[in-house]
Amino acid sequence: MLKVKTPKTAKARREVEKRAPKLVENRKKTLILQGTKTSNVLNAVLTEIHHLKKESSIRYTRKNENIRPFESGGETSLEFFSLKTDCSLFVFGSHAKKRPHNLVIGRTYDHHIYDLVEVGVENFKTMESFSYEKKLAPRVGSKPFFAFIGEGFQNVEELKHLKEVLLDLFRGEVVENLNLAGVDRVYVCTAVSSTRVFFTHCALRLKKSGTVVPRMELVEVGPSMDFVVRRHRLPNDGLRKEAMKTVTEQPKKKVKNVSGDVIQGKIGKIYIPDQQVGDMALSHKAKGLKRERREAKANNEANEHGSKKKKADSE
Repeated sequence: MLKVKTPKTAKARREVEKRAPKLVENRKKTLILQGTKTSNVLNAVLTEIHHLKKESSIRYTRKNENIRPFESGGETSLEFFSLKTDCSLFVFGSHAKKRPHNLVIGRTYDHHIYDLVEVGVENFKTMESFSYEKKLAPRVGSKPFFAFIGEGFQNVEELKHLKEVLLDLFRGEVVENLNLAGVDRVYVCTAVSSTRVFFTHCALRLKKSGTVVPRMELVEVGPSMDFVVRRHRLPNDGLRKEAMKTVTEQPKKKVKNVSGDVIQGKIGKIYIPDQQVGDMALSHKAKGLKRERREAKANNEANEHGSKKKKADSE
């Protein structure tokens, strides 16, 4: 049995919590690595994918003998690298006689293999083979559009799975608000048949249209390639249900002394401290105070006059 190590310090505990599954996911990173034998075409494909995901990808250039997706026991090293690099996506390249220019794209959940899609690469063209104005080159980290053309992405199970994986691989960070001026590229995926998909990367060129909305043109900037779907493995229902949990509504922060009522609506409580009226400093210009002083002065004068009259009568 494998020994489970528990964190002993607060810093290590925080790092483990960062890598744990979350309802609100953080930015996904991609691990790009290769098998024992690869081809020049496949090395170029892995380099181009790393360039497209430069800010959120890790590239391993060493050969890995123990990684064999779709085989029992051949995914342990892949899960170890996923845990080591904290990557939830991976792209693995290998080359063999039966499966030339083979590319395996997969996802992990809690650093265990979630699903796999295996495709073959054909008719590959690099970015350098396309000629275009350099100012049209997409900026690193920009948010892309996706265009899936063909009925196969809705009807064929393999293409539906490939669509999910490609969206997860190239969509970047999930954002709530988006500035359309910063959207400068699009990924176009065309389902030629039930097993073949044409993949290309284009830049968006804005031109005048005579209206407020500009006219868009696509300029192919590369890379482009054909994906031939070979094998795929879907997750089981229990794992999919656990991994697809989402937060429906963010919990609202409780406001003190405020409650709601169906009839009266929003009700609030106001707490007023006890007023010490006897300790309050009164102004000398108060009208009520002046009247009291006049009455007191008049009473004093009346009392003095009465006492003098009594004294005179007694004499």
